[in-house]
Amino acid sequence: MDTLSYKTISANKENANKQWLLIDAEGQTLGRLSSEVAYILRGKHKTNFTPHADCGDNVVIINAEKIQLTGKKWDEKVYIRYTGYPGGQRFATPKETMAKHPTAMIEMAVRGMLPKNRLGRAVYRNLYVYSGPNHDQDAQQPKEYKLKG
Repeated sequence: MDTLSYKTISANKENANKQWLLIDAEGQTLGRLSSEVAYILRGKHKTNFTPHADCGDNVVIINAEKIQLTGKKWDEKVYIRYTGYPGGQRFATPKETMAKHPTAMIEMAVRGMLPKNRLGRAVYRNLYVYSGPNHDQDAQQPKEYKLKG
């Protein structure tokens, strides 16, 4: 047996074999959905996963406004942001956030689960979140993806 014939293949942009996946967020719990989406975006579900490369799939999420939160999180959870000015700390509950920007909760949750470096920022660009059942990625023909949970 020739041991030189076994090569470890490292994925990169050219051979990553990216796919487009469509996920329906209706009735899904925010954290469970976000963790699985981050896993897919990162490419950890593939056999040729490479930690330093963007080898994950592109994910389209529809029905973001129909996401679920457990317990009393709709009223008690707080999103904090800072405007950059003195005294500019702002607070918002998920109800207020959902009323203003329905896709923001999923985007923030997934972004928080990705690496905090340039690879994480590049991987985050492969996420597309829409509040209704329609999306703009019809030309890519995304395949329906069923979540494990």
